[in-house]
Amino acid sequence: MKKTAEFVSPKHPDKICDVIADTILGAYMKADPKSRVAVEVMGGHGHVSVSGEVTSAGQVNIEEEVRGVPGVPAGTAIHVYLVPQSPEIGGGVDTGGAGDQGIMTGYATRETPEGLPREYVLARELCRKIYEKWPYDGKTQVTLADKGGSGNGAAAGGEAAIETVVASFQNAPSAELLAFVREALPGAENYFVNPAGDWSQGGFDADSGLSGRKLIVDNYGPEVAIGGGSFSGKDWTKVDRSGAYMARRIAKDYLEKHLAAGENVAAVRVKLAYAIGRAEPVMAVAELETADGARREVAVEGYDLSPRGIFNALKLGEVNWPATAAWGHFGREFPWG
Repeated sequence: MKKTAEFVSPKHPDKICDVIADTILGAYMKADPKSRVAVEVMGGHGHVSVSGEVTSAGQVNIEEEVRGVPGVPAGTAIHVYLVPQSPEIGGGVDTGGAGDQGIMTGYATRETPEGLPREYVLARELCRKIYEKWPYDGKTQVTLADKGGSGNGAAAGGEAAIETVVASFQNAPSAELLAFVREALPGAENYFVNPAGDWSQGGFDADSGLSGRKLIVDNYGPEVAIGGGSFSGKDWTKVDRSGAYMARRIAKDYLEKHLAAGENVAAVRVKLAYAIGRAEPVMAVAELETADGARREVAVEGYDLSPRGIFNALKLGEVNWPATAAWGHFGREFPWG
């Protein structure tokens, strides 16, 4: 069995847009903690467009916030298209309900100390190391191959071999980048470094970006299903963000709890679902997977899963929102883990 995951640097066009969206969110939440924010960002080739809904008592200079984000070139034209949140949605949220319907998933595994899939962690850490040396637009990708054929890799007590490593980074000479990657991830069968050749044009100069487009990078990699809702630019009443964070917290808790009880649990998947305007989820279950691949479903109990309950449990009023936009939303120093 083979597994592959990719990662992108903060200067990738999509990630620049995510950082812009969360920078705007953070500015509104600082100006008015009761702000309702749902913004989408598209940028590239001299333009940034900010669209969405904002209801806030605070005032934010959006153009100034956008221009302060690393990766936005000087002279970029900023276009803002914002309207207040719809009164029907606002009314449902005012009574404590969810700001949208949707499905959220959370995941935790024994494969790595971070509780994330190993291929994802390797791709992320390689991207981070390269970015520290070459802080530009770039991507990494890691393929693992389970030579034993069990299909469960580290979950079954083994460790899949690194088969292929891919790295493409702006302004990184191929020979130097290859040597760096080989040292960072030794022993791979194949290395593909700047496979289309060295490149110096990146970010918004080379391509357009869109917030919420790197959902698999933001979550757990392609081996783990996600609900599909994006995170950046949305305040905590939007459960496709806060609910996904809570689902991750529960998955970690359940993994630890069942391991402590002596159960051979390799991974936990949590599934939540909400109806717009309703406080409590319409679904809250956890799926426990053992090392041999067997699965069983149990109810999620003991948590306040209302939007306000999630806000309180995860201390979302204290989150530095722009810090969440790069390097993935999970397996980092956030209250949801």
